[in-house]
Amino acid sequence: MSFAHPGFQAPGWRWLKDRLWSLERAFERAKAAGRAEDDTRIRIFFILALFSAGFLTLAAGATKMAVFPDADRSGVGGANTGAARADLVDRNGAMLAADILHYGLYIDPREIWDTAETRKALTAALPDITPARLDRALKGNRRTFVAGGLTPDVRARIHDLGLPGVTFEPEEKRIYPLGVSAAHLIGFSDTGGQGLAGAELGLNDAVRGAAVDHKPVPLSIDLRVQAALEDELGKAVTTFGAKGGVGIVTNVHTGEILGLASNPTFDPNLAGRADPNALVDRAAARVYEMGSTFKTFTIAMALDSGKVRMDSVFDTSATMTLGSRAIHDHDKVGYNMTVPEIYLKSSNIGASRIALQAGGDTMVRYFQAFGLLKPAPVELTESARPILPRKWNDDTIASASFGHAISVTPLALAAGYGAIMNGGTYVPLTIKPMKPGARPQGRRVVSEQTSRAMLDLMRLNVLHGTGGKADAYGLRVGGKTGSAEKAMGGRYVRDKLVASFASVFPADGPLEADRYFVLIMLDEPNGTKETYGFRTGGWNSTPTAGHVIDRIAPFLHVARRAGGPAVDKTMAAEMAQVEEH
Repeated sequence: MSFAHPGFQAPGWRWLKDRLWSLERAFERAKAAGRAEDDTRIRIFFILALFSAGFLTLAAGATKMAVFPDADRSGVGGANTGAARADLVDRNGAMLAADILHYGLYIDPREIWDTAETRKALTAALPDITPARLDRALKGNRRTFVAGGLTPDVRARIHDLGLPGVTFEPEEKRIYPLGVSAAHLIGFSDTGGQGLAGAELGLNDAVRGAAVDHKPVPLSIDLRVQAALEDELGKAVTTFGAKGGVGIVTNVHTGEILGLASNPTFDPNLAGRADPNALVDRAAARVYEMGSTFKTFTIAMALDSGKVRMDSVFDTSATMTLGSRAIHDHDKVGYNMTVPEIYLKSSNIGASRIALQAGGDTMVRYFQAFGLLKPAPVELTESARPILPRKWNDDTIASASFGHAISVTPLALAAGYGAIMNGGTYVPLTIKPMKPGARPQGRRVVSEQTSRAMLDLMRLNVLHGTGGKADAYGLRVGGKTGSAEKAMGGRYVRDKLVASFASVFPADGPLEADRYFVLIMLDEPNGTKETYGFRTGGWNSTPTAGHVIDRIAPFLHVARRAGGPAVDKTMAAEMAQVEEH
């Protein structure tokens, strides 16, 4: 026999080759000397050495398995380290999601002594186990996976039963310790470690990459803000019997999402059992006609383009007719109004006339700049495309001026409002936290003068207009109500509304000062005795936003300060005219 081979050049192989050649030469010398007994002795010694080496290898492996049962194994069901995901935490380090060690249970029927006793013991220890799956494993002819996600306590309890043929394999399981809280923003992943929704999907590569270094991935939300937002939104949905609702809190300078709530919600630990309707993130994945909240965009566009001035007067004394269509106001005023009056009275007629005077090209250009004609730019892959008019004719322009004929996501609305309230720059929303004091550059949309004017208008609307029920003491809240009839079956249904309130606080102070946006939207709310049967945004979403702001202001370090609105002399004069009417 010959072991010479040009490939045996590594040191380990060279040593083995030398030993084998030495052994072969010993055989040949024994034969040449005529000592057959020596040849036999050498061969017996060689075989004994091989068996000893094999025995020692098996003994070492058995010892390792006994002492380190949770070590990585190469067999069926071994732990998949490639599926590991880093922890998710909020901006303050509070835990949102984590991989926790669990165990999978396996049965090898070839090692079972008493099948009936094993079935009885496992059924008692795991009452949720599927009987059919257990029977298939017990009657099979190979090792089979039976159940996963067993906690260390459950594993220890079953292990102590001493059941032959019952073994365990370690596995990572994604856990969401807060249950339903922030479920749509956090999202969830599958058992293979792939993100499927929310931040788990949107930041999937970052989350998997950070697992290698055992570093958490922080999100922009503040759990204190999130808890208050979810609580107030949930109470509003229940109180007004709404189909659902949305709540959003953002930092208008950075675009950071500090809180995001979508109702109804779900438990990401049990995402596979959730109602499909509850899995939908209404803030990112659903589009709505947002009603009069769009009047903020319309007036900002008209003022910034120079097509309209604050003291411009428009005919709002009677119904406006466009072809065969009539545009009405919810509350008829019977007189002509200036721009501030149109905003505070939430006049559809006035907003339509402002938009038509500015022109369709101007509206499309500014709406594009406000981010209303594309999906909201955010890491959440659920961000949906808007539904836009096919033609921007006079009818469409008039309708879009007060939030009809165009459907956007609540996140897109939030990003657009941020551009108006932060001094005039569009900053994309983000679920990633930024360093304290960060100010992304963004792109200019409106001038600082327009931004200041709109902040003043929003503040006045809370003090003297439709947003009065949002005025949290000392926090200088500004905002705009919205109540859009839902389009169903090709027509608008008067008693099915999307009611919303888009707000800012504090509305006063320097443009560069810290400032926050809060949106509350209710889908098909009902009137109550306390609202005198009204279901519009001023009666439901507006007070809800006020409650949220009142609760979260301390977390955001917004100090309460008594006093009236901080507006310039021109705005004060316009306000005096509103008061006269």
